Amino acid sequence: MSHARPLLAWPLLARLVLLAAMTVVIVALAVRVGAVSLRTADLFAALGGHGDPATVTIVRELRLPRALQSALVGAALAVSGAVFQALVRNPLAEPYTLGVSSGAAVGAVATVATGLSVQFVWALPAAAFLGAVLSMLMVFRIAFSVTGHRSLDTRVLLLAGVVVSAFLVAIVWLVLTFADTESVRAAIFWMMGSNAGASWRSVGILAVCFAPGLAILCALARPLNLLSIGEPTAAYLGTSVERTKLMAFGTATLLTAASVAVSGTIGFVGLIIPHTIRLLWGSDHRGLLPCSALAGAAFLTAADLLARTIAGANELPIGIVTALIGVPCFVWLLRRPAAA
Repeated sequence: MSHARPLLAWPLLARLVLLAAMTVVIVALAVRVGAVSLRTADLFAALGGHGDPATVTIVRELRLPRALQSALVGAALAVSGAVFQALVRNPLAEPYTLGVSSGAAVGAVATVATGLSVQFVWALPAAAFLGAVLSMLMVFRIAFSVTGHRSLDTRVLLLAGVVVSAFLVAIVWLVLTFADTESVRAAIFWMMGSNAGASWRSVGILAVCFAPGLAILCALARPLNLLSIGEPTAAYLGTSVERTKLMAFGTATLLTAASVAVSGTIGFVGLIIPHTIRLLWGSDHRGLLPCSALAGAAFLTAADLLARTIAGANELPIGIVTALIGVPCFVWLLRRPAAA
């Protein structure tokens, strides 16, 4: 892990206030801007259930849940990325290292190809979540079998994730080979990420998963600080290394699975955001995790706003927007000595 001096030595409370204010502003902008732009007065009236019924519907049933879902997904992916980077001691790791997105894609594509996603609204997110969890269990099973159930070697875990991910991607394309054209189009659009199907139900599910998940990971901040230095050091200082790794990996993977289940596969959030926060304010996880959550929420909400407005009447998959932003940022971070 990088131990470069932070660029901005701000108190934690000041960082959180700044990032929270930025997130609120971007969420408000995402609710206000769209095919039908709203005045500030109309926005507040609609939030209170007053004014033109069409405007109330647009704000409360379409744009607000979509903005909140984007924020929750961004926060979950960014926090998961920070945790994975600490556990594998590599600031260039990201949530999809363990093949979670590939497992979710198998479940989602299977429901689309069989038509279950049309018959049952909950079928696609449920299948995606189940596929993500099963892929995680498969990776853990391989990793433990290699190490003889004595410990969880992060290097073996990464290799197992790569192998399982490649296998599941092959299954996805095998299923799509035999699917009809419309199913293939729907599946590919989902795999590139989208918050177009956001609802209060999906927002509620994400919130129920995210709140306890973030609390658990923040409680593990000190052990994560020690693990980012090295497992022998962490064990010497009293950290239960294997228990911490299992809890952190499991919680971060479940957060990723919940995000992928409702929004599809969205890359670069878990890679760019934690590394940027670490570069600005250091690698202490007591501040890194909540700051990453807020910055990830702001980033993905802004990316979703661009995805639905930049191409006019055509909506872009959000994964394309995050990639177009993330790749240049990734190259810039990689070229910095702190990213080495």
